[in-house]
Amino acid sequence: MSAVCVFCASSNDIESRWLDLARHVGAELARRGHAVISGGGRVGMMGTLAKGARAEAGHTLGVIPQSLVDLEVADDEADELVVTDGMAARKTVLIDRADGFLVLPGGLGTLDELFEVWTTATLRLHAKPIVLLDVDGFYTGLLAWLDGLVATGFVRPTARTALRVVSTVEDALDAVDDFG
Repeated sequence: MSAVCVFCASSNDIESRWLDLARHVGAELARRGHAVISGGGRVGMMGTLAKGARAEAGHTLGVIPQSLVDLEVADDEADELVVTDGMAARKTVLIDRADGFLVLPGGLGTLDELFEVWTTATLRLHAKPIVLLDVDGFYTGLLAWLDGLVATGFVRPTARTALRVVSTVEDALDAVDDFG
């Protein structure tokens, strides 16, 4: 069983289609035998992802800083809930415990986590795969900007290709199946 760390929105103020996506991804990861690691909140896509995994008897691990336990309402139904002393410690645990990363639509926190794991991978601090699910062109603008950074020499082409971009849930799940 591989442990897949999924980054996604924790906001409740999003369209229901994003919650449906998270539920579907969580359920499918569990059906395929993967443990699901999340940011430890029980709200938004993050909580819905974990609930989807548990609905299919999947193992869930939540990692949440103490400062966000009350704010995000910790996922007390997680099979394992790790409470850290801050955001940096949270990301360290997420990176250490995961076999790979799947990035769903999200906001600033999701982008922070994406760039953290991607940067540390390009620095060879880990060799774990990173898959970005660009559903409905959600990340089109970001990807265009990143391609522009490659064209101007600010990002190495090998760093850009290290981020595997897919546009369907099926392709994302197939990529995750290769994690280990």
